[in-house]
Amino acid sequence: MALILLYILLLFGISRWSGRHATNETFYRGERRSPWWLVAFGMVGASVSGVTFVSVPGMVLSSNMAYLQLCLGFILGYLVVAFVLLPVYYRLNLVSIYSYLDQRLGRCSYQTGAWFFLLSKMCGAALKFYVVCIILQRFVFQGLGVPFPLTVVGLVLLIWLYTRRGGIRTLVFTDTFQTLCMLTALILILYKALTAMSMPLPDILESLMADERSRVFVFDDWASPWNFWKQLLSGIFIVVVMTGLDQDMMQKNLTCKTLRDAQKDMCSYGVAFLPVNLLFLTLGLLLVQLFEQQGVALPAKADELLPMFVTQEGGELGNSCCLNLTLQNYPDSSPFGRGWGWVFPLGIMAASFSSADSALTSLTTSYCVDIRRRPHDERLRRNSHLCLCLLFVVAILLFDAINSKSLIDAIYTVVSYTYGPLLGLFAFGLFTKRQVRDRFVPYVCVAAPLLSYAIDLASTRLFSYHFGYELLLLNGLLTIAGLACLMIKTSS
Repeated sequence: MALILLYILLLFGISRWSGRHATNETFYRGERRSPWWLVAFGMVGASVSGVTFVSVPGMVLSSNMAYLQLCLGFILGYLVVAFVLLPVYYRLNLVSIYSYLDQRLGRCSYQTGAWFFLLSKMCGAALKFYVVCIILQRFVFQGLGVPFPLTVVGLVLLIWLYTRRGGIRTLVFTDTFQTLCMLTALILILYKALTAMSMPLPDILESLMADERSRVFVFDDWASPWNFWKQLLSGIFIVVVMTGLDQDMMQKNLTCKTLRDAQKDMCSYGVAFLPVNLLFLTLGLLLVQLFEQQGVALPAKADELLPMFVTQEGGELGNSCCLNLTLQNYPDSSPFGRGWGWVFPLGIMAASFSSADSALTSLTTSYCVDIRRRPHDERLRRNSHLCLCLLFVVAILLFDAINSKSLIDAIYTVVSYTYGPLLGLFAFGLFTKRQVRDRFVPYVCVAAPLLSYAIDLASTRLFSYHFGYELLLLNGLLTIAGLACLMIKTSS
């Protein structure tokens, strides 16, 4: 507990130092003075949420190490963002990336893109942070007698306090610190698992490579959702949409001094994502072999693998798409022993804070710049930031009160559909020069996800084919088709 308090104090120290003489320009763009290498390192932590910290190791139980195929696609996607999208954002000197839609397609398209981001990011970030709050409640705060609502309020209050002045400039530095904490926790857990194997390191490595669950590439099954080409293509589009078209992920990149620096940041971060996820998956495979060596039954759910190791027994953890969570199923014992109990909660806190703080900062930026169109109003920015943090708390407590797996699953599914229209809007704007009937664009952007859902439902029933990550591409294509129907004819 003392180490976690030290972690929080260091966050506030960084916040106080980086938030000196802060203005709206500091909050939104960090005055465009961030070193590219610092942004790149911090972005690793920002992209690994607390849910990811728990979920990725367990993927070896359901899909071996095929997730690395998606990560290879991520690298190509980051190249697209670096050399296609970033030049546009820097040339137009954007604060919010959705301002591009205003200049290219019109006011309604601009507002539609901003609202899609606001709704999806608020729901998605709140759901992820809800999972993390439950984990931290059991591992840290329940033993101190802190009720769950107070845990939620306290954690969000911490985020508001250290981001309220410096905003994105503060996050560039705190994300670097939190990424270091997260990677340290990951390496220490990996070290503890290695020592628990009671085998020489060369023998452990040989055992891992010989394990059939270490398989990465799937070329022989076209119907499999883990087919290499499906994963590669999906990885490209996931990064283009959920990084390149997401204000949350792009805002830090836009704090770099020059376009060239931002491109170096994006490419370095994209390449680093592969070894980080390789570490997570290696840990998962190591834990599977450790449990089998000790005769311990593997957990029924993949996401229980890492918590099962740090608590000796499994628990109902759930993942980002299956949020069946209970606080009672985590035991109090830990195989880490005295002095090691801080490792797992520290890693979870570092990963979750790094993603939640940037989400709330980007939501504030988009609301003030895109919705209210008052980027220079500091009072509006401060009030909006506080109100969005309060809304974040309400959303998390609402999810806890609902406590319905089916309803929460439905909310998360809806969120996963909302990035398709953003893909369609930006693709149409970048790769065509035609204008559209702007006032009808919101209807197209609402219809595309609904039609995508109907197609997926029909495909599942008629052909037993369920769309996976490629649903994002379908959603974007339907949006582009709808915009094509709205094109204004120009005289020859």
